[in-house]
Amino acid sequence: MNIQSPDVAAETILLGELEDGVLRLTLNRPKARNALSEAMLAALQESLDAAKSNADVRVIVISGNGPAFSAGHDLKEVSARRQDEDRGRKYFEWLMATCSKVMQTVVYSPKPVIAEVAGIASAAGCQLAASCDLVVSSSEARFCTPGVNIGLFCSTPMVAISRTMSRKHMMEMLLTGDMMDADAAFRFGLVNKVVAPEDLRGETDALAQTVASKSMAVVAKGKEAFYRQRDMPLADAYQYCSDVMVENMMFRDAEEGIGAFMEKRSPEWEDR
Repeated sequence: MNIQSPDVAAETILLGELEDGVLRLTLNRPKARNALSEAMLAALQESLDAAKSNADVRVIVISGNGPAFSAGHDLKEVSARRQDEDRGRKYFEWLMATCSKVMQTVVYSPKPVIAEVAGIASAAGCQLAASCDLVVSSSEARFCTPGVNIGLFCSTPMVAISRTMSRKHMMEMLLTGDMMDADAAFRFGLVNKVVAPEDLRGETDALAQTVASKSMAVVAKGKEAFYRQRDMPLADAYQYCSDVMVENMMFRDAEEGIGAFMEKRSPEWEDR
């Protein structure tokens, strides 16, 4: 699915490519450092919603063309609304709600979502990467929440990133606005693996294919449970996940998978 910007008709701002069960969504505003404009957020929302019910999509990869994965919100759009009668308050409320919906759609998608980060992931761009289930990073990538440098604390990016990184290192990012290199992002839990730039696409595709080879019914059930149990008290989490395990045991693919393991053969998934 290729979605064009309504402002620049010739510019396809989000490229979509589906191959072997992997839907690759590529942010394609390299001159604007893949800023999450109104059009880009709408394109991401539309593509993620469509992928949810598309049985051909087993895994989603989000990447970016150019030197940045994403620089965050489009500050030109933001600044222009200062001329509104309310100095932009209603627009800012809409923008934050719209962006938050996209991020939550990534998290709650039944399809695993992998961020492929080749360049800078800044502010809401870092939020997008952190919202994904897995992150594969180039060794040249950088991560930051620099809002404090322009008088705008990165509060919404904080929601996603603080759920992956350690608290102290997250606060350092928020309070200083400094860049974090890929190796540090790996050590602090924001990134799953760091690879050479020339290996980034191949490593991401290999990871995507590994995930795509599993039962999608099982993966969807497990992903949902992961995020739901995370903030529960310990006893509640065990009760909930015990119920999930019982439901999962009743899946046709659980019966097939256990049988295949015992018979020393490859399972044949039915995704149910």
